Amino acid sequence: MRVTKNGYLYQLAFMPNFFPVNCYLVEEEEGLTLLDAALSFAAKGILQAAEKIGKPITKIILTHAHDDHVGALDRIKEHLPHVPVYISHRDYRLMNGDRSLDPSEEQTPIKGGVPKNLKTRANVLLKEGDLVGSLKAIETPGHTPGSMSFLDTRTNAVIAGDAIQVRGGMAVAGDVKPLFPFPAFGTWSKRTALDSAKKLAKMEPALLAVGHGNMIENPVTAMKQAIDHLELKLK
Repeated sequence: MRVTKNGYLYQLAFMPNFFPVNCYLVEEEEGLTLLDAALSFAAKGILQAAEKIGKPITKIILTHAHDDHVGALDRIKEHLPHVPVYISHRDYRLMNGDRSLDPSEEQTPIKGGVPKNLKTRANVLLKEGDLVGSLKAIETPGHTPGSMSFLDTRTNAVIAGDAIQVRGGMAVAGDVKPLFPFPAFGTWSKRTALDSAKKLAKMEPALLAVGHGNMIENPVTAMKQAIDHLELKLK
């Protein structure tokens, strides 16, 4: 595990040189918010990182319900049984293994590793604009129907889950990058993801932190290029 700090944000990168899977600790005054739970083997590293920072994990937020973002959740909850878990209203269904689609949603199959044996369920269901400590919830569907990103209102950093990838080259969810195609393979709706990426770019984040790849400072130009690239493909 590699730990990288930027402001209030700690990126915990597992297998960073091979198949990078990231989760994040966001420092608040009284504790830490864990954003995503990586893969099943990551629990020990996540807990050790929090111990090294010297603050307790007081909240767990999930950007979406794929296996590589909820993998260590059950093991972490064994150690932290009273810590609340947050996820979007929409991806709570996916957390329960429900791949059904609403009539208003693009009627393409939900893809990616939907958890089959996850015991933990979210306590709090999020919608657009909800605040969790310093983090503001942003609905960014596309990778999954209920994917969410989170804006740190103190720094204008955005933690975007798999709405955008950085590994293999910056790309909007669904746009295949040959060096790291896996987020694209797990994306439900490219067109919905494109709209969400435009929404994030308009926020002009100072820092972009995603599920796969390094954190990027001043990312807006690269984000717009990735948006243009997918938009051209979809025309």
